[in-house]
Amino acid sequence: MYQQQYYVYITTNQRFTVFYTGVTSDLQKRIWQHKNKVIKSFTSKYNADKLVYYELFDSPENAISAEKKIKGWTRAKKVKIIVSKNSQLKDLSLEWGSLDLGRDSSPSLDYKRGSE
Repeated sequence: MYQQQYYVYITTNQRFTVFYTGVTSDLQKRIWQHKNKVIKSFTSKYNADKLVYYELFDSPENAISAEKKIKGWTRAKKVKIIVSKNSQLKDLSLEWGSLDLGRDSSPSLDYKRGSE
């Protein structure tokens, strides 16, 4: 039986000047939406489409709770958790292969977990 998974994630822009913290049940689709500016939002306005951190949860309640906690953190604390998991501050979504999925607005890529 398939169990739904939930993700809390942090994106930033290329200059690492802003952070966006979100929660989703389909991380690859959501990052694709950020990268392609499908939804006019904070991430599209500030180009915060570089995935630098994510964490997996098995319940939406736990994911939402973690998202709220992270959103309340200082910038320094967010940087600390990002660097602890992703010291090179690379775009973790690049490990998934091509996100050029213009042919399909709801991509279904095989999930490949980054180094955590």
